[in-house]
Amino acid sequence: MDYQSVIYHFYPQDDALRQLLLKHSRQVADRCLLIARKHRELPIDMQFLEEAAMLHDIGIMHCHAPSIHCQGTEPYIRHGVIGAEMLRSMPYPTSLERHARVCERHTGTGLTRRQIASQQLPLPLQDFVPETLEEQLVCYADKFYSKSAPNRVRTVLEAAQSLEKFGAEGVEKFLAWSRMFE
Repeated sequence: MDYQSVIYHFYPQDDALRQLLLKHSRQVADRCLLIARKHRELPIDMQFLEEAAMLHDIGIMHCHAPSIHCQGTEPYIRHGVIGAEMLRSMPYPTSLERHARVCERHTGTGLTRRQIASQQLPLPLQDFVPETLEEQLVCYADKFYSKSAPNRVRTVLEAAQSLEKFGAEGVEKFLAWSRMFE
């Protein structure tokens, strides 16, 4: 699968949004690959990992976040489920289902049905929790980079602090991933 052709299919204009998406996604992919190479004992599909990291934020174009060039109408928290829907709609020779699952499971450290209900989030009432190593690794690596500050890399502590809004459970999960991946 050529992730670039998928990105260019949805982002045909070489504009600020596509450039930001490519920069952020490359940062996440490079961190994922670095960690995977460091931990060869982990059974990680490297090709899929890179593709999934490059496509994890494909849905941002439909969200309303003008500060990062997103002129859509949807709440930003929906970008993962939107991205999953976009990938599932692709008439591609191979299934993008695994990639879609990464999209919908990378928000925070994953969102549970209980969290979605209790916080009344505008998401389908189901679990969106990373399960596979690749899903966990993309979710983890993503927390080091913000599209609103694309030239900055967060430390583990700063990334953990950015998750506090999702609750202590998410921070604990992130720190456990830190011990496993770093």
